[in-house]
Amino acid sequence: MAKTYRVAIIGRTGKGDYGHGLDVVWNGVENVQIVAVADPDEKGRAAAAQRVRAPKAYADYREMLEKERPEIVSVAPRWIDCHREMVLACAEYGCHMLLEKPMARTLREADEMIAACEAKHLKIAIAHQMRYSPRMPHVQELLASGKLGRILELRGRGKEDHRGGGEDMMVLGTHIMDLMRLLGGDVKWCFARVFEKGEPVTKAHIREGNEGIGPLAGDQVNAMYGMAAPTVAYFASERAKDGAGARWGLQVCAEKGILTIGGPGAPGFPSIFYVEDPSWSPGASRREWVEITSAGPGKPEPIKDLHPQGPANILLARDLIRAIETDTQPKSSMYDGRAALEMILGVYESYRLNALVPFPLKNREHPLKLL
Repeated sequence: MAKTYRVAIIGRTGKGDYGHGLDVVWNGVENVQIVAVADPDEKGRAAAAQRVRAPKAYADYREMLEKERPEIVSVAPRWIDCHREMVLACAEYGCHMLLEKPMARTLREADEMIAACEAKHLKIAIAHQMRYSPRMPHVQELLASGKLGRILELRGRGKEDHRGGGEDMMVLGTHIMDLMRLLGGDVKWCFARVFEKGEPVTKAHIREGNEGIGPLAGDQVNAMYGMAAPTVAYFASERAKDGAGARWGLQVCAEKGILTIGGPGAPGFPSIFYVEDPSWSPGASRREWVEITSAGPGKPEPIKDLHPQGPANILLARDLIRAIETDTQPKSSMYDGRAALEMILGVYESYRLNALVPFPLKNREHPLKLL
């Protein structure tokens, strides 16, 4: 018989809450038993316990870990100022984790979290839902087949709303960074520029970011990343005057065509289209775009619920259980979470040094604190 896993949930009402559905996800997963929820806010705690049908609720997550001894914990708060201490506590009690993105505020925090999990042989799955889209294997298969040729460029943009620039890069750009690595491989170097109202960022522009994300600067970022030759990746975000949210996503520009990932449903189930056109100008060549669905290129979408906090999170949770049982890493592992964070902080490190910076970054602190 399949093992039943004891699952607990850590939330923080008013300071990151329960992330993007990382509490209710377990209601749709087989072979789990939700044993408790923890939240320092009384009303939030009661609502969460009812929402996930948890038999017990605690104000202190450490007390919950001590008394309930769960095997898996959702570290759900969207704010990341608490991620390090929560992950270290879960690792102390031998819990595998489902963790909201971004992973941490600094690479030093991410390093400590990974070291604690490695010491106890624990797994962390990061909520980069785009990796779990059933459309993504068809994208990888298409690119691996050579149908579009070698990838020459990856072009990603943030959501570019009121958070445009540094905040957008940290909060939503992490999805794009992770997707770049999934399709283009590991990053070798970064060169970037950061601006505030058209002027190069200085120490005077640094502020404490919203939602516990740590130091922040810039309403415009432009970054370039080197990957395995000939692939180069670009990421940009600015506080847009027009079209906020419309450009969020990734373009894969290859020798024989172009593929786009983004649009409605992102990040869980983004729209994906490709066109075989080496000029990357399908309007001029009048080539037709082909949609990639969960069934494959050019086929109708068989999945009815494309809400990103629905099926994508369930696939993520199931994959964590698979990784535990097979002693492998989740599709979006703690190492992937750290790598995406390194791409983000590499922007500030490159700007701080006014130089191309090689990866892995030597500086594990937040670069803006050293500007």
